[in-house]
Order: sequence, then C-alpha cells, then structure tokens
Amino acid sequence: MVSALEQYDPQIYELVRQESARESAVIRLIPSENYVSRAVMQASGSCLTNKYAEGYPNKRYYEGQQVTDLIERLAQERAKKIFKADHANVQPYSGSVANLAAYAALIEPGDMIMGMSLTDGGHLTHGWNVSLSSKFYKSVSYPVNPETGRLDYDHIADMAKKHKPKIIISGATAYPREIDFEKFGQIAKDIGAYHVSDIAHIAGLVVAGIHQSPIPYADIVSSTTHKTLRGARGGMLLCKAEHADQVDRAVFPGLQGGPHMHTLTAIAVALAEADTPEFVAYARQIVKNSKALAWKLMEYGFKLMSGGTDNHLILVDLRNKKVGGKKVAKALDRARIVCNYNTIPGDTAPPANPSGLRMGTPAITTRGMKEPEVEQIAGFINRVIDNINNESVIGEVGKEVLLLCSQFPVPGHFIIPNKDNLAALLASGPMTPWLF
Repeated sequence: MVSALEQYDPQIYELVRQESARESAVIRLIPSENYVSRAVMQASGSCLTNKYAEGYPNKRYYEGQQVTDLIERLAQERAKKIFKADHANVQPYSGSVANLAAYAALIEPGDMIMGMSLTDGGHLTHGWNVSLSSKFYKSVSYPVNPETGRLDYDHIADMAKKHKPKIIISGATAYPREIDFEKFGQIAKDIGAYHVSDIAHIAGLVVAGIHQSPIPYADIVSSTTHKTLRGARGGMLLCKAEHADQVDRAVFPGLQGGPHMHTLTAIAVALAEADTPEFVAYARQIVKNSKALAWKLMEYGFKLMSGGTDNHLILVDLRNKKVGGKKVAKALDRARIVCNYNTIPGDTAPPANPSGLRMGTPAITTRGMKEPEVEQIAGFINRVIDNINNESVIGEVGKEVLLLCSQFPVPGHFIIPNKDNLAALLASGPMTPWLF
C-alpha cells in the first residue's frame, strides 16, 4: 500500500524515511533527545492538528471545543498527579516559552533575574546575554565552583544577597549532578525573591522519584515534555495554586495564541505512560547507564566535569586529549555515535569549537540498552578519539555500531507484524509492550 505522503510528496516521504533509518542506525547520545512511543506519535499526527482551541477549557474563543476541553483537562490532571502539583498549564509551545511565561507571571520587565551561567551549564533563557530573557529583564549569572564543577550554594546565596534579584532560577541544561532545590528555595526566601525551577532535562527522573522534586520549594516549575519525560516536544508549567491565574494569563494571551492541540494530545499520552512502573524502571536505568558510561570513560583516561554524574548526562573535558569538541563530535558522528560539542566551566576555547563534549543516556535506554552495551559504547568513543584522523578506524567503529543498533530496535518504528514474520521479529531483540 502506498501511503498518502508517499503518493503526494515523494521527496518529503523519502527524507522522512531517511531520518527514520538514521535514528535506527545510530547511537544517539544527545541528552535532550529520545524516542517516543508509537502511541505518542499517533496522537501527534492525529486529527487534533486541525483544531484551534484558543483559550482554556470552558473559556475558549472558538466553538467546537467539546472534545478539546476534555483532552486538555486530562493532560492537566495527569501532569498534576505525577508531579504532585497544585496547577498545570500544558499549553506552552516549548520550554523556552514556558520559562519566559514563568518570569512574566511573577515580575515586571526590567526586574532582575538570576540563573546559572550558560558556559557553566545553564540555559539561554536563564538570562544569558544573547537571549531575549536578558533584554526584557536585568540578569546576573551564577557559576559552578571552578575546582569541583559543582554548584556552590553559599556563593549563590552571597550573590543573591548582593544583587537582590526578583527571581532566582534553578535548573540546568549541562550539569551532571543532582540539584538541591530545597536550598535554592531557601536562598530565594531569604531575600524575598521568587524561585523558578527549570527541570526540562530531568523531568522524567523527578517523576520517577530518582531526582529531588522542586515542586515543594519553587513558586513555578517549568519543563519541556520530551527529553527524559519521553513525550512530544512541547512545554509545561507547574505551580502553586496562588500563582495559577498569573501563569495562565502569561501563557495565553501573554505569549501565545492557540495551543497546538495535536502536541498537547500527545503530551497527555506521554504523561499517562510516565505514570507506570515501566517508566520508573526506565528512568532508573537511565541513571545506571549514565554512571556506567562515566566510569568506563574515566577508566579510558577521560576527564569528566565534576568527576562523574548523578543524572542522565555527562560532560567530558577534552583538554587532556588535545583535541577540540567540534572535531570529536564530527568524528563520532561519522562513526554513527551522535552527541554534541559543548562549553565547559572555565572554557577558554570559543563556543563554536569548545573543549567539551556533552553526552546522555535517555535514548539508548529507551532502546533497551543497559550497562554491558554502555561499556561497549565507551570503547567505541575511546577508539574514535584515539584514532581521530584515521578514517579507516572510524569506519570500522561505525560498522560495529550498526551491528549493535540492529540488536535494539527503535520504539515507534516497528512495522505491525503478520503471522509469518512475528516469530522472527520477537527473536530480533528486546521489546516492551508500551512500544506498540
């Protein structure tokens, strides 16, 4: 059977097919990437893409919202349940929009915010100077301790007392250690500031109880809905009941028009998946895999920022390897291992070719890989970097990566089996029921 996409637009169909094949045939170590279930993809590609739903349930500006109201309420309730939050807004188009909405809900333009420095692991929208978050608001950034690579809460408290920001932002995009949200909450409370926590990267770990939750200690918690949470790509805000109205107004009409209902519907599905024992087991394995990757790389002589990891990601300092992060990332990509070059704390190299490499384990964990495979992956990485200018070795590693990938089929990419190929499919590698 020829699909509608193949018939109408064979060029796009072929490009989508190529991307599907690429995702199946590479080891994806970018910490913000994952694979969603077939159910999430079906919801994302559903008829909900046809519907405008500007406003909120029972307060829409367009008619015909009998079904969309039920879907959005369901997503809200599921988010509130798994995060144990008073209120949830599931409309933000992205984590960046969610962050800006959190600030807009609490303070005025020109007020000061304080977040982690981008070069030390923070996010652009935490007030970094090239982001609109630093144009709308005054901003100051806190670093990690240059010797330990970890957050120094006493130093952050001193900075807060000195600069007196209206919002203190906790959370990171390239920080491999657990964050003490309770301490952040106390620092904010001591100076009369609001505490906004960005858990975009670790939301799945928070849901599973593996990482401390900021919900009891933050006024507003922002997150993406993919990464470790393994949903469709969108954003979300969780908050105390006292901030619910301000949060909702900040999202709509403050920053957005109508929500993307197909994405919101897929997010609802992912939130249901996160409320299962299987999800908890997956989240635990993410951290096990991350620690195994960290230890094996250190055995090979790699230096890791902070000396290891508590969560889903590691940050490699390549300076002792005498090679830049961009060259390494490009070589690994040719070997079918996908990660990203990244600045590290105290980096003197330019951002376009920094000294670091960022890796994470959510995607390979979703595929079913565990510690033995992770140690094998560390060996691949070591061989590529030791032979960074030898394309023959890099090509050989790529073949071994392809063989490993063939043992762990990608969720959501399965063809529904018939009776003739069912036995072969079941014997092809580990699978879990939720993937179907």
